[in-house]
Amino acid sequence: MPIYRLDASQTLATDIETAWRFFSDPSNLGVITPPEMEFQITGEPPTAIRPGLVITYRLRPLPLLPLRVSWATEITQVDQPHMFVDDQIAGPYALWHHEHRFLEVDGGILATDQVHWSLPLDPISAPIAELAVIPQLRRIFQFRAETLARAFPSPNDGQPSLRIDPL
Repeated sequence: MPIYRLDASQTLATDIETAWRFFSDPSNLGVITPPEMEFQITGEPPTAIRPGLVITYRLRPLPLLPLRVSWATEITQVDQPHMFVDDQIAGPYALWHHEHRFLEVDGGILATDQVHWSLPLDPISAPIAELAVIPQLRRIFQFRAETLARAFPSPNDGQPSLRIDPL
C-alpha cells in the first residue's frame, strides 16, 4: 500500500488565538472546502474540537462523479492553540492522518498541514491516486489557501506552499 505525504503551509496575518478559533471550529470545514464537493457535516455540528471528538460528514470526493461518500474523522490529539490531529475512522481512504499546526512568526501565524494518506485496493488504486486523488487534493488545498488568504490577508510573503509525494 503506497503511502503519500502532503505538506501545505501558509502565513496568515492573524494572532494564534484567532487562528485557533477558526481552525478548531468544525463548521469552518465547509468554508475552506470547494463548493463543488458539497461538503456537509451530518448530525449535530460540534462547536469546538477535543480529543475523542468524532465528526461525520458527507461530500463528493471527485466532483466530476455523482458519488457522495460518508466520512468520519476522530480528533486524536489537541495541544491548544498549537496543533491538533484528525484521523479517518471511516471513509474513502485506507489511511488519513492529518496534523494541523500553528506557529507564531513575524507577520502572523504559520499554518501547516501534514497529511499521510493511502488508498484501499492497492495496486488497483495506484492509477487512481495519480489521475484523480492527487489533482483533487491539489484543488482542495489551493481553494483552501485562496480562502484563507482572503480571510487573513498577509502584507508579507503569505504565498502558500504545497507538496504531495509518495513515501
